This record gives sequence, C-alpha cells and structure tokens, in this order.
Amino acid sequence: MRIFIACLFLSLHMAGQQNGHTNVQLDFFRGNIYRHTDDIDHLITGHPDGVLLSFNHQTFGDKEWQHAYNFPDYGVSFQYQDFHNDILGKCFAVGAHYNFYFLNRHLVFRISQGIGMTTNPYDKEDNYKNNAFGSTLMSSNLFMLNYKKENIIGRFGLQAGFIFTHFSNGRIKSPNTGINTYAVNLGVHYNLNEKPPYRVPDSSAQANFIEPLRFNFVFRSGISESQIAGSGQKPFYHIGTYVDKRLGRKSALQLGADLFLSQYLKEFVAYYSAIYPDRPYVDPETDYKRVGIFVGHELFINKLTVETQLGYYVYKPFKYEIDIYQRVGAKYYITDILYGALSLKAHGARAEALEMGIGIRI
Repeated sequence: MRIFIACLFLSLHMAGQQNGHTNVQLDFFRGNIYRHTDDIDHLITGHPDGVLLSFNHQTFGDKEWQHAYNFPDYGVSFQYQDFHNDILGKCFAVGAHYNFYFLNRHLVFRISQGIGMTTNPYDKEDNYKNNAFGSTLMSSNLFMLNYKKENIIGRFGLQAGFIFTHFSNGRIKSPNTGINTYAVNLGVHYNLNEKPPYRVPDSSAQANFIEPLRFNFVFRSGISESQIAGSGQKPFYHIGTYVDKRLGRKSALQLGADLFLSQYLKEFVAYYSAIYPDRPYVDPETDYKRVGIFVGHELFINKLTVETQLGYYVYKPFKYEIDIYQRVGAKYYITDILYGALSLKAHGARAEALEMGIGIRI
C-alpha cells in the first residue's frame, strides 16, 4: 500500500510539471501464458487478460541524455492481470518505466520494472499445485511495443501492439517457476497539457565519453532457497570483478569473473547425497562454491544504466544447473565512482537469485 501511495503522488507530481508534457494511458490486453517449462502445464488453462493504467511524462531536452535518447517518457504504471486459473489467481503490480520512441515517434518501446503481488501464492496444504508463485510479493517486469497515434480527437489518441509480462520472486522463496504472458493490447491516452517546444541541444555542453579501461569491484547479496520448497531461505554472497571499456555515449563492454558463495547450495549438496542414493554418488563434502567468467554490456541512460551479462562456470564441482548463467539488471551511479545495483541471476528460464549490490568503478 505504501508503494502504491508513493507512486500515486509521483504521478500527480508529474501531472503538475510545467516544463514537460504528461498523459494518462489506459490499455486492455489479452494473450497466452508462455510455456517455458513442462512444470507449468497444469497452470495453462485459459487466456490471461488485464488492464494497464499508466502516467507518462515526456521529456523535451532539459538534459543531455534526453536528446541522446530522442526525448523519452518516464512514468509509473498500475497493472491488473487475471490468469483465469484458480491455482494462479490474479496479480497486481506497480512499476516505473521508460518509453523510447522510433519512426517519427509513432513506434514506442517500454521497459518497466516494479513490484507485483499475487492473490493466491503457494501453500503446502491449500495451494500446493502453485509452483509458479512461492511468495505473495514478487518482482514484476513488463515490455511493450506499440504503434501510437496522438490527438485523433482533440487530446485523445490511440495505441495498439504487443505486451510481455513476467512475475517471479527471483527464488527468494520456492517454488518459483514464474509466469510469462505474451499478449496484444489496445488502449487510449489523453494529453493533460499542451506540448512545449523541443529544446535545441547546446553543442558546447556535449560531454566527452572517451574513457580508458575502468576497473570494477561489486559485492552482491540477498537470500534464496533451493528448489526444495520449505528447505529454508539462506544468504548468498556474490563477488565480482571486471574491466569495462566505454565505446561512446551509450555503450560499454565488460569482461570479468564472479565468485558465488550460496549457502542454500551448501545445504542442498548434503540433502542431495542423502535423498538420492540411487543416482550417481555425490560426496556430501563436495565444494559448493562456483567460479564463473563473463562478458557483458552496459547501456548508459543517465545516472541509471542497464546491465546484461553472459557467464560460464569454470569451477563448479557440484553438477547443479547448466554451465551457462546470465545476469540482467540496473545500476544507479550515486557518484562517478560509487553505484548501487539490482539484478537477476538465472540459468536459462530458471531464476536463481535476486541480487542487491554495491560497487565501485575506478
């Protein structure tokens, strides 16, 4: 509730901005659950549908990054989704987003991250078949690609296209297969005020983005649970170091290594050796630690950046999950050197950890 109130105040604040342009957008969507694993077959019984209410504030060039990204929108949205399945129930979400424009501002791509809530999470007695949502609160991700036409009738316009939603708790608590929905959407938007003129960029204020190699050290932590529901939430510690090379205004490439110290895996090794004696023998003293090397990319927007990494385990004595892992997340630069990070580490479609981190770039 506190999150909802905070986002509502933010949307009202945006509506009162005088140096920008705000619109309210309402979308209806209907689609299908993506079958990313056989384990969710019993959850795909209908066509999910829902409503998305958004508040968008368009930028007009007050800052350099707004010119670099073709004057994007930022805002908040409120999502309701009905999966038409008694086991899954319904989901609500609130998120923050960016809208990026293409094709003379008719094509818009949205990236959104927020917090979701399900009405019917897993319960070992009352809802044991819900292996998708192991907790009431989850992470909510949304991507939307729309064709948009403004001012069709007065300040009213229409948009239509495709939407993709994801709900998962990052395996903070098991079970957690997560649910992905792909759908088509149709909506209407209303401009609350007239558009101000775009500001011409000041060429003398253009920053120099040519940089030498930069060294990074990042510490990530959180809690997670093994795939065995009820086994208990344990802390993890992920330590990473890498170098990056900035290629220009928007991109930097990364090369580095990770050390993974996951306490749930330490206990899972002992559990596995005792519960599955019929499988190839596993020594209960097998080292649970893992080491990986990775390549990555960082997309610089403003103080916020988007990070994607693809890694390979070079040391993994316990044969757990596949040998390739990926990380997707966001970083916020508190200073030019210090940043905070929030990311999801996964193996394919299987999330392992929702990481909160702090790092330095020197």
